[in-house]
Amino acid sequence: MSRYAAPLPAFLWLASLAVAAEWGGIEPGVTTLEQVRDRYGAPTGEKRATLEGYDTREWVYEGSKAPAGIIRMVVEYGLLTPGGYQPSRVRLFRLEPKPAIFGRETIMQGWGAPDLAGTEKDRMTFFYKSGLLVTFGTDGASATSMYFMLPQPDPPAAGPESAEPRPGQNPPSAPPAPRR
Repeated sequence: MSRYAAPLPAFLWLASLAVAAEWGGIEPGVTTLEQVRDRYGAPTGEKRATLEGYDTREWVYEGSKAPAGIIRMVVEYGLLTPGGYQPSRVRLFRLEPKPAIFGRETIMQGWGAPDLAGTEKDRMTFFYKSGLLVTFGTDGASATSMYFMLPQPDPPAAGPESAEPRPGQNPPSAPPAPRR
């Protein structure tokens, strides 16, 4: 799946002052491991890893431990903030909803119109700068995955045109090439 965000590993994104998209009492950059445990109990499974020198965790809730209407919920912990690394802070989480739980209209009613929408491998995707990426099934009607992450920055503003011509482009002072 292509990403609309910067190509840095997710755990290196710095915490933002903007409000992240949230669901079920979990907000990336705000919610802690202890708060998730208090709300959802112990996970079905846990993975620990060291990524670029930082200890990270991933909790999986599935089956009877998953929230109602959800096949699987995966919560990733470990966030680099301006104040330092926070190993128990939610970096991102993913929901894999059951069919027809999060339809396209439900997504738009809950989070509004997407900032970007596209299709990849016959699957519609919605991207929200507030930190939500939704992928729909091949029918385009029901979400199959929902990634909640930190808010995403606006793309860089276009700067002044460079004085250097691009390859295959005439210099600005040169007359146009004659037509043949």
